[in-house]
Amino acid sequence: MENKIDITGKELIEMGLNPGKWMKEALEHIHTNQLEGEALMNYLEQFKSPPPIGLHNAAIPFSINIKAENELEDANVNSVVETMDALMRTPTLVKGAIMPDACPTGGIGTIPVGGVAVAKNAIHPGMHSADICCSVMLTDFGKANPKDVLDAAHSITHFGPGGRSREDQFRFPMDLLAEIEANFFLNDQKCISAARSHLGTQGDGNHFLFIGTSKKTGNTMMVTHHGSRGFGANLYDKGMRVAERFRKELSPETLKQNAWIPFDTEEGEKYWEALQIVRKWTKINHECIHDATLEKLGMEKENRFWNEHNFVFKDGDLFYHAKGATPLDKKFMPDITGPRLIPLNMSEPVLIVEGETTEGNLGFAPHGAGRNISRTQHRKSKEGTFQEIFEMETEGLDVRFFSNEIDITELPSAYKNAETVRNQMEEFGLGKVIDEVMPYGCIMAGDWKKNAPWKKKRRQNK
Repeated sequence: MENKIDITGKELIEMGLNPGKWMKEALEHIHTNQLEGEALMNYLEQFKSPPPIGLHNAAIPFSINIKAENELEDANVNSVVETMDALMRTPTLVKGAIMPDACPTGGIGTIPVGGVAVAKNAIHPGMHSADICCSVMLTDFGKANPKDVLDAAHSITHFGPGGRSREDQFRFPMDLLAEIEANFFLNDQKCISAARSHLGTQGDGNHFLFIGTSKKTGNTMMVTHHGSRGFGANLYDKGMRVAERFRKELSPETLKQNAWIPFDTEEGEKYWEALQIVRKWTKINHECIHDATLEKLGMEKENRFWNEHNFVFKDGDLFYHAKGATPLDKKFMPDITGPRLIPLNMSEPVLIVEGETTEGNLGFAPHGAGRNISRTQHRKSKEGTFQEIFEMETEGLDVRFFSNEIDITELPSAYKNAETVRNQMEEFGLGKVIDEVMPYGCIMAGDWKKNAPWKKKRRQNK
């Protein structure tokens, strides 16, 4: 009687094969065809993992569009270059650049804010981070009174944690819901619930609603700044888990934060598709706030344009990860309708820019003023009460915090010198300013944590 071939999954793993969905079907094929010896090894060849991909021996060269002009900036620039140098050893990367507003975030090897990293055939979720498609939109309100626009917008927008209550939600587009439900990265209750309730909200941190007047025309303009909120954060979490699975198999030496999803896989194609859906949602999120403000004032818009500054842009098999960088090149924005927007801080103009792609800028400009020190360091460096600091730094402006609590880490002194950023934009060929939105006032979340429910309860218990 012949011996029956009965190989187990454990034996395949002992032969050096990685476990996976393929194993069940492979075992059935082996048993059905009673494969052994050379026939077995030839069949299993297709399931062997390729040799691990190592890091680049040296960092891929990257453009440095930033220079230090004082001791504080010197420490910041050195940190940015150090982390970018480690980042550019990631095996998928082929080009990179840092902008004048660059500052480190996370450990060494993490893409800095103000960084651009170009990968071949790979999407790195950690390089766009949780705030997917953080972006800015401008609407021209013509000769409307800036205070009227700010008051109307204040009654409509929503800052802080969470989303809108069911009775206060904007009507959700059914065609967008169908796209969400068709994508396995997005089709779960947590994602869909966030997409619905966070529509028409702006979050916290450095996100804002800014009102000013055009230096060219005198028209009143509204600029909003926010990303994809909980909807995008959910996609980021899933993307990082999938990328980590590929990292362990393809390139264990790669830092966890730089794990990637190969684009030429089902996961890669679906993740790219999910990013485009999140982009669409974020644009609609801006439009909800702008359109509702126009409607409240009984007005029609005179002009509107927008751009992302934290996203992944595709050009052939190259994926440009812009972690806080404004796309200048039109090829990155299929729905481009006007120039790009670069906000600096609440007391400075929002710059309206155009520009050309060069070897040094890779098709990008800075996305704002950036920081030289952390929020905590800035808070410790200030003297006086929050009210005194606020009044001094916002004199002549109508600045409001949605939570009614001042956040001094969002005041102008928390950011890099705006003039320095502008000068370096010109020096390094990072876009030409064609107009400026001169500040009237703005709304930000403020320090909503100060009177958060859990803190109130803790104080009461004490």
